[in-house]
Formats: sequence, structure tokens, C-alpha cells
Amino acid sequence: MRRGLKISLVTVASAVLTLAASGCGGQEADTGGGDGDTMKVGLAYDIGGRGDQSFNDSAAAGLDRAKKELGVETEEISAKPDESDADKESRLRLMANQGVNPIMGIGFAYTAAVNKVAKEFPDTKFLVVDADGCKVEGPNVAAACFAEAEGSYLVGAAAALKSKTGTIGFIGGVNVPLIQRFQAGYEAGAKKAKPDIEILPAKYLTQPPNFNGFQDTSLGNEAAKGQLDQDADVIYHAAGAAGIGVIKTVGAAKKWVIGVDSDQYNQPAVAGVKEQILTSMVKNVDVAVFDFIKSVDDDQFKAGSKVYDLKSGGISYSTSGGKVDDIKEQLEKLKAQIVSGEIKVPEKP
Repeated sequence: MRRGLKISLVTVASAVLTLAASGCGGQEADTGGGDGDTMKVGLAYDIGGRGDQSFNDSAAAGLDRAKKELGVETEEISAKPDESDADKESRLRLMANQGVNPIMGIGFAYTAAVNKVAKEFPDTKFLVVDADGCKVEGPNVAAACFAEAEGSYLVGAAAALKSKTGTIGFIGGVNVPLIQRFQAGYEAGAKKAKPDIEILPAKYLTQPPNFNGFQDTSLGNEAAKGQLDQDADVIYHAAGAAGIGVIKTVGAAKKWVIGVDSDQYNQPAVAGVKEQILTSMVKNVDVAVFDFIKSVDDDQFKAGSKVYDLKSGGISYSTSGGKVDDIKEQLEKLKAQIVSGEIKVPEKP
């Protein structure tokens, strides 16, 4: 497959999306310029887009790697807060109609839209990262899912072991089953490491269908203040870009904060308080994105779901800054017990 051929930028003005939704459905994708040989890779971000210093940026890293190593050209489009499935469908159709193939939807909110649009473009390969229920439909759709609860178990243990006050907290972006898995693992790991640890009631920034809890840093800031006022000295966030507010507020108070999705110790947006980032629960979304693109490029695409967990290296915890060096042996022991199946990590709080 020839690589490195340029494609025109996709304009995502709402008027164009509306036109695509009303007039483009049901057509086969033109999968390459004049000779059917062009690789065009599209990525539709979740709320926050590239630059969120977390989940979306991890996906972007995988896209950048594919561009560098495979020579592909890329299209990137971001979601809008509180948009409908119809908006997501229009975005996907717009790319598919312009010959973009493969196409990725980043975040569980794309599940229904991808399942629907993929039926209209059977020659286009699709991926959903964090597919709802880890389920997708059709021979041209794949899902990359992550064992978030396993990684959260380990950072929960770290939180309990490092707490001085005996009180820790959890802040989730939006109260949906995906984020509840982070909470469940975190609380179970903390209790395993220190049974008498006090875990404050989980704080969710918004309730669906309001997904601003993944974007509004002021909400993260206020939630963090509330838990600090209740004597929490370690707080774990799973709130996407809104978590930047959590990190800055907890860091400013000189308490420990735990990042998510990316190794947030290395993120420029929180450089001023990075020495207060105890660890991060890392989801290697970049690996899943790159694996998918390469599978299509190599004609090795497989439909269905693939789970990235501790055993496969798809989930990990960061050690940047050396803040967990003194407890790493304990964390690694718990990790081995999870991988072996000795510890069963709950996925519901």
C-alpha cells in the first residue's frame, strides 16, 4: 500500500456537517484518489480534543507515531460538548465520503455512531476506543478496550500507602459506567493495601447527558477543594481535561494527586505542580491507535474487541519523579497477583 500521499483537510463547520448528514449517507467510500491505493487516516476526538493533556493526547500520540513511522497523512476532528449522536454520525460520514479509511472514534460516546455509519461504508475500517460495553457491530468495526479497573487498583494502593491523614478521594468527570470502573478499582486497591483507609464518597463533576465534566477545569478545581477540606491528602482524578483543575488545585495545596490516561508528570500544563503528582494510571491508547492503523496498512485488520490490560502492557502506572519508588515492591506484588488471577478486581463500586 503506498503511503505518504496527502489529502485535503476536512472542514467541520456545522453547516457542512448538516449537509453531510442529510445528503451523503449510504454511499460507498472512494478509498483512494484515482488508483484506489491511497491511505487516509481519520481520527475523531472525544470532548477536549488534542491538547487535553490526558486521554485524547494519548490517542494523538499514536496517530503521530503512525504518521512518522508509516508515512500516512491524517485528519483530526474534535467533538463539541453536549452534541448528539447525529453530530458524530455526520462527522464520520463526512470523512468516509472523502475517502478517509481507516477512521477512529475516540471515546465510548462514539460507539453507536460508529456502529451505524460502518454499515453504510462496508469497505471502510472503523475503530472505537473505549467502546461502550466493549461491544461493536459488523465485519469492518474493531474496538480497543482497557482494563481501567486493574490500573486504578494499583494507584489506589499507592494512595493508601502514601496517605498521611488516612483519608483519600476520587473525582470522576462524568458519572458513567466507564468512569465507575476507575472508581471501583481505586477503592478496592486502597482497601487491600490499608483496610482502615477512609475513602471519601466519590465526586462526579457532571451527570449524563452533560459531559462537560470531561472539559471544565473549574469544576475539577472546586471538587478538589471540597475533598481537600475533608482532609484528603491523596486525590485520584478520572476527568479528562477537567482533571487539570484537580491537579493544579491539589498540587498548590502540597498534597498528592494521581493523574490518569497519560503520564501527567510529564505534561506541560501541570509542570508547575508536577512534584505533587504521585503517579498516573496510564492507558496506552497510543498503542491501540497505532496497532489499529498498522493492521489496516498491513491488511491484517480483525473485527471485534481487543482488551488491553496489565498482562498485555496496555495498562500501567507511572513512576516518573520517583514518588512511588519506596512502595514499588508492594505495587509490583499486587500487579503480579492481578495478572495471575489471584486478585479479581471489581468493575463496579
